[in-house]
Amino acid sequence: MLKAVLPHTSADFARAIIMPNLVPPVVTTGDARAYLERILAALPEGHVFEPLMTLYLTESTDPADVEAGVRDGLIKALKLYPAGATTNSDSGVRSIEAIYPVLETMSEIDVPLCVHGEVTDPAVDIYDREAVFIERVLDPIRQRFPALRIVMEHITTEDGVAYVKGAGDKTGATITTHHLIINRNAYLVGGIKPHYYCLPVAKREKHRLALRAAATSGNPKFFLGTDSAPHPTKAKESACGCAGIYTSINTISCLAQVFEDEGALEHLEAFASLNGPAFYKLPANDEKIRLFKSDKPRDMVQKFAAGEDDVTVFDPGFPLLWHHEPVA
Repeated sequence: MLKAVLPHTSADFARAIIMPNLVPPVVTTGDARAYLERILAALPEGHVFEPLMTLYLTESTDPADVEAGVRDGLIKALKLYPAGATTNSDSGVRSIEAIYPVLETMSEIDVPLCVHGEVTDPAVDIYDREAVFIERVLDPIRQRFPALRIVMEHITTEDGVAYVKGAGDKTGATITTHHLIINRNAYLVGGIKPHYYCLPVAKREKHRLALRAAATSGNPKFFLGTDSAPHPTKAKESACGCAGIYTSINTISCLAQVFEDEGALEHLEAFASLNGPAFYKLPANDEKIRLFKSDKPRDMVQKFAAGEDDVTVFDPGFPLLWHHEPVA
């Protein structure tokens, strides 16, 4: 799967935050170094790509190991998955208080915390999980560790947008390509459509519009996080289908259309290429791509092979009229 999907990312992006929810998860600096080596070994010849490695935060994460990984320049962030919240999150955190020593170290050495912003309390409706997470988990962490940089990953609600806007400059948020395009009707109306099912789930239309407004506003607190998830088609089309949408192959074209529709093409570069690096305190990339619009749509890749399996690609529901090429 890695060899199948990496070329899609490295063709368009010079860097990516690498999520650690593998099986088994990437929980130590040694794990991250081994994963980095596997990624670089799979990189197509001629592609220049920097994997930005993260650790999977657990209740037994060693603060000393975190500090060593950050000091070595390998670890760029840690990811908090509430146990059971998303794909391969069974090893996630059940007691927030148990990770306070790690968060204290992270705050001191200034390494960001990425959060999957949902509670997993079965009494909480799945559409309310993000708002409840903000109240129960995120805000208490922010109040206890005010110097900690936090990225609320793949926000999906107007609640998330409002919270991030009102938080200080230590708090930012990513927004996925697909959450800018689909609402919950996409996977529920006219039959169950598993290839539009992801976690966090897409919400009501008012939430999608809030995300679009935030992404296209130019506000530096919001930036692209594709959360592109390559599940085999057969694992999606099953009685208990996997959560995840694969967008890497067409994200740039989809985003250009979204920003054009919102009359905000001048803010696309900031959202996709500048705001994220600035929050992570990384320099902007020197190389650029040129976008251009054509009357002839790009070929829409529907599936691609991954070993003996195949992966179904996100269909945005509109023709891909925006093309791109490297700037010579």
